[in-house]
Amino acid sequence: MITISLCMIVRDEEKTLARILQSVGDIVDEIIIVDTGSTDKTKEIAFLFTDNVYDFVWVEDFAAARNFSFSKATQSHILWLDADDILKEEDRVGLKLLKQTLSPDIDRVTMPYNLAFDGEGKVTSSLRRNRLVRRECGFQWIGPVHEYLAVSGNYLDSDVCITHHKQKSHTDRNLQIYRKRQQAGEQFSVRDLYYFANELKDHALYEEAAGYYDAMLNTGQGWIEDNIQACLKLSECYTHLTNQTKRFESLTRALRYETPRPEVSCALGNYFIEEEKYETAIFWYQQAISITPAETMGMMNRTASTWYPHLQLCLCYDRIGEYKQAFEHNERALQSSPAHPSMLYNRNYFRTAHNLVASE
Repeated sequence: MITISLCMIVRDEEKTLARILQSVGDIVDEIIIVDTGSTDKTKEIAFLFTDNVYDFVWVEDFAAARNFSFSKATQSHILWLDADDILKEEDRVGLKLLKQTLSPDIDRVTMPYNLAFDGEGKVTSSLRRNRLVRRECGFQWIGPVHEYLAVSGNYLDSDVCITHHKQKSHTDRNLQIYRKRQQAGEQFSVRDLYYFANELKDHALYEEAAGYYDAMLNTGQGWIEDNIQACLKLSECYTHLTNQTKRFESLTRALRYETPRPEVSCALGNYFIEEEKYETAIFWYQQAISITPAETMGMMNRTASTWYPHLQLCLCYDRIGEYKQAFEHNERALQSSPAHPSMLYNRNYFRTAHNLVASE
């Protein structure tokens, strides 16, 4: 059986740190907490769970802090988590089993990272991350912000999920790190161009963000998952900038990289709905529900292949007077999200306006 060092970097996490350590503390063999400058009770809470609490002077470099935490690990494997993550009970069970059964020739284990949820608690957005690694491999973190773990070797795609429950409000910390690097004249990597664009977009600096997405895509060197997401986000920027031509061009740009993902198909459907070209919109939403979502390490919006395209098909068919088909798609959407208020409203509308009801 492998042994596990849990390595975490924290700062002002008094509201969430105990929760994650209680969630996983009885499974791991060692807990390493690296504090980057807390002014609340974070360190006091950390000492309740471990004596391995270290200070790290913050140098605006997340990779440096994470590499420092990894350097303190002594067990055979390293698990990394953030303070606002949790393991649900079924994933605690899964991690215990993984610890008992993991083959010694596996260098890294990927786990789904569940980021967003609907009103019923179903996962709507997730991606895979390299989460558990063999310490002897010496894997290093790279990147001052939006850092990543550079890995290689044999891997296992695990079903153990890490669930993200962010409680802190969004700040401009990451944007300011990029701004300082920008002002210092640093040459950004392809990955930096993408994540800087994301920060700009998240702060409603759409025109500047569009420029960086475009620069990233023009390198021709981006990871395919980032390329597709960049096209989608570029189209969002142009939506905010009310430039429909550029919005459409950005979406079709995504088709260069792979057959259309459900997210791309839905975004194209949305574009044509706004243009009141409902037949064309129907084509793209049908694409979204006919495509099996790709299994990748990238971000996955699960709604784009489940209830959302059916809800939009309901709208399209209603607009062109095909009420029975509209009703049927609304019912199919309800199968995925039975408490969704828009779909329940639609069900009542079809019953009262068109005498259409679901068969028993």
